[in-house]
Amino acid sequence: MEKQSLPASSCSLVLLEETKKSPLLLSNGGSCSGGCSGGGYPPAAANGSLVPLTAAGSGCGACGGPDKKAGVVTGAGPEYQERETWTRQMDFIMSCVGFAVGLGNVWRFPYLCYKNGGGVFLIPYLLIVFVGGIPIFFLEIALGQFMKAGSINVWNIAPLFKGLGYASMVIVFFCNTYYIMVLAWGFYYLINSFNATLPWSTCDNEWNTPSCTEIFHHQDCKNASLANTTINGNMTCADLADARSPIIEFWENKVLNISSGLDEPGQFNWELTLCLMAVWVMVYFCIWKGVKSTGKIVYFTATFPYVVLIILLVRGVTLPGAYEGIMYYIKPDWSKLEEAQVWIDAGTQIFFSYAIGLGALTALGSYNRFNNDCYKDAFVLALINSGTSFFAGFVVFSILGFMAAEQGVDISQVAESGPGLAFIAYPMAVSLMPVAPLWAALFFFMLLLLGLGSQFVGVEGFVTGILDLFPGKHHHRYKREIAVAICCLLCFVIDLSMVTQGGMYVFQLFDYYSASGMTLLWQAFWECIVVAWVYGADRFMDDVARMIGYRPFPWMKWCWSFITPCVCMGIFLFHLANYKPLTYNNVYVYPWWGEVIGWCLALSSMLCIPISLLHKLFRAKGTFKERWAHLTSPVWGAHHLEYMAPDIKSLTSLSPGTDDNKVIIFESVM
Repeated sequence: MEKQSLPASSCSLVLLEETKKSPLLLSNGGSCSGGCSGGGYPPAAANGSLVPLTAAGSGCGACGGPDKKAGVVTGAGPEYQERETWTRQMDFIMSCVGFAVGLGNVWRFPYLCYKNGGGVFLIPYLLIVFVGGIPIFFLEIALGQFMKAGSINVWNIAPLFKGLGYASMVIVFFCNTYYIMVLAWGFYYLINSFNATLPWSTCDNEWNTPSCTEIFHHQDCKNASLANTTINGNMTCADLADARSPIIEFWENKVLNISSGLDEPGQFNWELTLCLMAVWVMVYFCIWKGVKSTGKIVYFTATFPYVVLIILLVRGVTLPGAYEGIMYYIKPDWSKLEEAQVWIDAGTQIFFSYAIGLGALTALGSYNRFNNDCYKDAFVLALINSGTSFFAGFVVFSILGFMAAEQGVDISQVAESGPGLAFIAYPMAVSLMPVAPLWAALFFFMLLLLGLGSQFVGVEGFVTGILDLFPGKHHHRYKREIAVAICCLLCFVIDLSMVTQGGMYVFQLFDYYSASGMTLLWQAFWECIVVAWVYGADRFMDDVARMIGYRPFPWMKWCWSFITPCVCMGIFLFHLANYKPLTYNNVYVYPWWGEVIGWCLALSSMLCIPISLLHKLFRAKGTFKERWAHLTSPVWGAHHLEYMAPDIKSLTSLSPGTDDNKVIIFESVM
């Protein structure tokens, strides 16, 4: 919403926003120049919160002037639609669990823990959880609940920084676009799991090459003098060094059918395209009716993965080599605490796994009841998120320990993260188990559900932000269904570039740049600055207390104001200083124009904030101080009248006149 200069006869009130096109009148604490009796406003609350005023229908009504509507709140009129809310509060909890607890908890955290000193990694991890993860997680949920708006309109709390909303929309759109490819791959593997013999367990398929071998006799080749000894059919130890396992060939030759580079897109993989289409159809029909239906579906998508994880853990710990794998995961290496990279990895993982900066948590919070205890929810959800990450490590490393024992190699040679764990290491491990198709199907079904839970909420957050831009008077019976369909279709069209032979290179560009650590850290930094220093940390703490009935521990305010912005900017600068060009498998180096595309993806969200800020400042009128004051005055929503006003009956005595000709007006004083 654009700020407009005050007309000469206008009262200095902040309009409670009812429609997008309503002019925004700004609070400067002056008196009404249209002939209001009393000549001024009652004193505001110390923290600048909403203050009720009454105005008689005669004389001051709407402060006089031709635009009688400006500044007058009429409540939920015909153009105002009350916001949808969760059927039960547990729907919100489950949706947050489904979104924040995703693939990163299973395939990234365990690897980082093993790589960065085992159990020692929990020290920097938990420290940054309390100084960065939980404060911003709580901030985003509370902001959505307070403003009752999605990721764009929530920044009406300081409209000058509405670019934060546009930035989060860009990030979550990119995330929705490329993240679903992981689900398409998982769905493809799930379908192929329903075979008596897993297709990635043998070398007699059409996509296999002569260098494919099913059994590696690494232990027989430890003696260098045996280099030319034939040990595996017609393969020598020297040949074994270049041999490829059937799972790698299934992944690269069958699933990806990968080309030689980004400049060779090649042909479409029609099987993968159909899997992609099927997953998008699932996403559409699960969220098209809004949070009432999504809130039910996430009960299954959020809880069933835990059932599968427990089953896989029970199976994993009974396998030979499981104990060695688990000890490799948790054995502490205290020297790692001296390395800066360990602390950076901890911070980056938290921002990824807590889904901070994407705007989706704000959208979920906006469907809460105004008086919901979001402070308690934030700690519960953080405990579930981090606990799931740690628990998943035991599942993953018990299986990797078994695989290392079977192949006669060190665990470090089989430990993987990301898609390498999901589509190479784990499928290879289950192929060595009895009843392999069962365990493969369970694992990929869990993978699909984990990803769908995150994808549901990501698309929901994006659609919520878009729909909030259109006020109630633009209501259409199927507005939501159409918006979700357009979003899914647009993402599907972009995804077609990722189901070609060069699709993996495109996927990595999106993954490395569009929703990378740098973009999320930049977003989180500005969120803290705007709430703590522009709107006011104490003021927002008062607003939270008005919602939940008590003030949160002051630690939150200190984090928003000082600690969290410093942590975010420190990690951001470290990322920037240690930037390395993108590669695939540490072999293929992206061309210069590929990097340019990547940086365009990253900057498309990061530049939203300064560009929007400068645009609004230059369009406003007055001195810089006046522009700043006007553009940082909150625009309150209609629900604030209902939830933040004192008892209206007690206000009728403040002004003369009958009950029939009084309206309630709110003033916001900075």
